[in-house]
Formats: sequence, C-alpha cells, structure tokens
Amino acid sequence: MSEILVDDQPKQAAAVIEAALSKRKRVVIVGGGFAGLAAARALRTADVDVVLIDRRNHHIFQPLLYQVATALLAPAEIAAPIRQLEMKQRNLSVVLAEVTGVDVAARTIETFARDVGARTIAFDYLVVATGMRPSYFGHDEFAQYAPGLKNLNDAETIRTKILSAFELAAATDDENERARQMTFVLVGAGPTGVELAASLAQMVKVTLRGNFRRIDPAKANIMLLDAGKRVLPTFAEALSRRVTNHLEKLGVKVFTGVRVEAVDAQGVIAGGNRISSATVVWTAGVAASPLPEMLGTKIDRAGRALVDPFLKVVGASGVFVVGDAASVMQNEHPVPGVAQAAIQEGRYVGRLIAKELKGRRGVRPFRYFDKGNMAVVGKNYAVLERGWIRTSGFLTFLVWAFVHILSLPQLQNRIRVQRQWLWSYFTGQRSSRLIPEPPRTPSSKLQISDAHLQRATNSN
Repeated sequence: MSEILVDDQPKQAAAVIEAALSKRKRVVIVGGGFAGLAAARALRTADVDVVLIDRRNHHIFQPLLYQVATALLAPAEIAAPIRQLEMKQRNLSVVLAEVTGVDVAARTIETFARDVGARTIAFDYLVVATGMRPSYFGHDEFAQYAPGLKNLNDAETIRTKILSAFELAAATDDENERARQMTFVLVGAGPTGVELAASLAQMVKVTLRGNFRRIDPAKANIMLLDAGKRVLPTFAEALSRRVTNHLEKLGVKVFTGVRVEAVDAQGVIAGGNRISSATVVWTAGVAASPLPEMLGTKIDRAGRALVDPFLKVVGASGVFVVGDAASVMQNEHPVPGVAQAAIQEGRYVGRLIAKELKGRRGVRPFRYFDKGNMAVVGKNYAVLERGWIRTSGFLTFLVWAFVHILSLPQLQNRIRVQRQWLWSYFTGQRSSRLIPEPPRTPSSKLQISDAHLQRATNSN
C-alpha cells in the first residue's frame, strides 16, 4: 500500500485497488505519544506495514514538562526523536504531518504537511492516539493570556513568562506593577498544577536567591486556584490534605472552591475578586483532539471517543482509539488519563491487531492494571497511592525519582536528567534559565539602523 496524491484521482483509485489486492496489511497510527509508540512497538514482529503519523518529530515525556516550564530541565532532556524508531523497527515508517480528515468507509485518512501539501493514506487498521489539549470550558479566549502545559512550546512559553516577570519587576519603579509581575496564578490543582506550583516556589526561594538587587524573588506571590473542594482530587483525601499543608509550607497560597470567571492581560477574576497578575498558567482541564469526532462515533463531554471493551470504535471495523483520546470504562469507572493507562492500551491494541492478522480469535477485553498514582511536591516530598498503600515524604520522593528516570524514552535522557537533578539537588541551580530573544522583523532592523545613523549624524 502506498501514499496517494489527493489531486490525482486516477492514481488514487489505482492505489486503493492495489491496497485491496495487497497481501501485506497496513496499520496507520496517529500520534507519537505514549499510546501510539506502545502500539507501534507491539507490532514490531508482525507481518504488517506500520505507518506512524505525528505533526511533531519528537516524543515528549509529559510528566516532566513542568520542570521545563520552571527551568529545571532543558526541552531536549525530556524529548526523543520519533524517527529513530525507523532504524530500530524495520516494518515502521514515520510521517511528519497533521491529520485533517478521516473517511472510515473508504479506509483512508487525509494529511497535510508544510511544503509537501495534502495527501491521502489508505489503511487496513487505524489506531487513533492523539492525546489531549487544554480545555478552557467554553472560554477559549482565555488561551491567549493563560497558556496550558501540553507540549514543549507551551513549556518554553511559560518559562519565558516566568523569567521575564522577574526581569520586568526589577526594571520598574512602579510598586503596583512590580507586585503584578511577581504574582503567579496557576488555575487547576491537579498533579500538573501542584507540581508546577511547588517547583516554582523552590525556584524563587533557592535558585533566584541573590540574583537581583532591586527585588527579592522569595517575596513572589504564588497562587493555586481550583473550583473543586481540594487539591489532587483523584488521590485519597488524607494525601490531599498533606499536599495542601506542604504547599503552604513552601509559600504557595492554595484556594479551593474558587471558580475563575475571566482571564485578561491584567490577571484573573476569580470568585468575584480581581487578582492582578502578569503570569497566569492554565492547568485546569483537558479535552480530546478533534480527530475522535472525525470518526463519526459517539464522544463524551471532553471529546473522547466512547469505545467498546476491546478499544474499538463501534460500527467501524479495524478502527481503535487509545490513550487520552479514548473513554474506557472498567468496573463502572473510567480508566484514568495517565501515562501508564495509555501505554497499556496502546500495547493491548498492537497485540490484538497482531493476533487478528494471524487469524487468532477469542481475545480478552482490555483490563487496566493500576500501578498507582504519584505526584511530587517540590524537593524531598512526594505522595503515592496504590490501593490501600498511601505514602508521602522523602522515601516516596526517591521512589518517584527512580520510576521517572527509568521511564524516560532514551538512555541519554536518563543520564542527562539524572545528572541535572543531582546538580540541582545539591546546588539549587537550574539548567535552562534562558529567555529566547524575540525575532527581529525587517521594520525593527530598519529602526535600529536609523537610530545608529541619527547618532552618527549628531556626533558629526
């Protein structure tokens, strides 16, 4: 089976006929996250062609994105190129493109790549693993003022906003503006919000200490807001209380039961009160990518596809949805949208397809094995919940660090992250405190040249 140019209808028809006659099936996987990579690897020995499509050329270890956002790690330390899989897996091809449409009946998907244009790719099996995006609960206008944290661009944007805020605070003589620049509002007290708030609190107290003469970074106002009753709502209430207490010890102000009503360039309005802030980060909610809806199947309120116990789209043979893009029920409860669930779902679908290709039947429905939930709350403190086991403190922090090091995608990632963590642990320094220089436009270059010319004229 081969790729087809959409503007050449005769070639398209010929390719579809060729696909029908081909003995070797094609599995198209959309998304190079945890679920997509797990599905691809599960098919490495299968007699099938695997095509992995992603609009990015890299896989991101999302659990550590908050550390990029707070300058503890550099982007390359938690990412790995997807294309290197081609070298390791002979039946795999990687396509850098964005999926713009799906025709389940025709068994084709539409893609678009910059400088290449539109293409149609036929499939025998389709695995949708496109993950999630930030959800602003119907207020998409918040996005321009409150970035989410789902990819490396988001992390670098947040890092730039945080570091720039201290520079602007040090540069101004206006006390009100200085206070606004040094107020940081995080909306959403799930694991991402909690981990980001704790990391930011340590950054201002340790890393930036003594770096400024005109301001004291330790006096920064860090606020964590959530409309729910408590932080980490998926954890046991006892652990939630411990985390709240620890955050407050770090200097984070926690406000629960507070709904954000507006976000603008000056800050947020929450619970009827205006909070003046130059840096607002949205960690409150997520929604699925548009692709599950393109399949024509039922979706839940977050846009996730409602799949059957085998992770198949009902009424669409050979079409699967896995990871955060799928709504899966187990024991009358939804399977959580965490990395381990995505990996298990992707691996399950890959193996299921491999068995179907061999003519095997009687595959058991998907069962999620819960390895527990973890969250780190700054240096030396983490919480873990697995069944009746509920722990917190320094030893749990060591377990968290060990698990995350082993879970990184490549050996070089593990070595670099471990080295940076040790350096930061003992020195308090962070590896990526960089503010990217904004690109210069032709007009700005012209203004600079005019300024130089004017000074030269005056001097003469």
